[in-house]
Amino acid sequence: MPNSDLILSLAKVLVAAAWADEEVSHDEINALKDLLFHLPGLSARDWAELDIYIDSPIDPSERNRLLQDLRTAIRTRQDKELASETLEQLIQADGTVTPEERAVADEIQSTIDSINTNIFSRMGKMILVSAKKRSRTVAGTANRERYLEDFIRNRIYYKLKRKLGENEADIPLSDDEFRKLCLASGLLSRVAFVDKDVTTEEKASIVEILRKSWDLRRETAALVAETAISAFEEGIDYYRLSREFFIATDEEERIKFVRALFQVAAADGDLSHDETEEIRKIAQVLKLSHKQFIDAKLSTRS
Repeated sequence: MPNSDLILSLAKVLVAAAWADEEVSHDEINALKDLLFHLPGLSARDWAELDIYIDSPIDPSERNRLLQDLRTAIRTRQDKELASETLEQLIQADGTVTPEERAVADEIQSTIDSINTNIFSRMGKMILVSAKKRSRTVAGTANRERYLEDFIRNRIYYKLKRKLGENEADIPLSDDEFRKLCLASGLLSRVAFVDKDVTTEEKASIVEILRKSWDLRRETAALVAETAISAFEEGIDYYRLSREFFIATDEEERIKFVRALFQVAAADGDLSHDETEEIRKIAQVLKLSHKQFIDAKLSTRS
């Protein structure tokens, strides 16, 4: 069986190939995951690493780093054959090969073909490790894996950091408060998204809560809200968000926050049974009592 480094490196390069035309539909993502599922030896942790690449477009410099990682991982002729065969399967998966996809596939194949696997049999383990470290610093390209924990535990924080880039000063908060803001925006959005349709009133309520609670400019609060809402449209583990928010807050903050959840739910004039039950689930993860939950609900009527 091929080594695990090769499997994961190859999978990442295949994801980069899928992003060749900078647009991947939901159906294409599912088809891509189905193809990658057949690669042997991918662990749950490996799938988390792949998700961080499937999540957003991969630019040429990042694709080049992934290619160099694959180059380092290929050590035998069998490794080369597996890489070539799986690459062609992906490119042909939807029956149509765009010029952009073919160009990227040819680039990847050229890299694979250029590897002299005989040399690896003469290289010691120490040299292989050194080569791998060098390949990961090619051209100073950012490595998404550094943010893997954020991607898993606080997806909205991860997405906002990528959106803001050098403009991170637009959110004048400590890192702890920035993370808490992102967790809160995610849970507020979850309640608004219960019926799969976030109303204008609900979105405005989220923006206002974020603006007042963290003393943000309205445009900044709107950006945070939009990022959180889009994350739920794509699918996100809100139980993890609830658990992380519990860790980041004290009881007084949690009680105040559950009131805010009810405020969002009632923003369109209709506090539904489904919205109430969703808030109940969140309150339970936040370890609030039934009385604290009821008091928060009654506060929306005052």
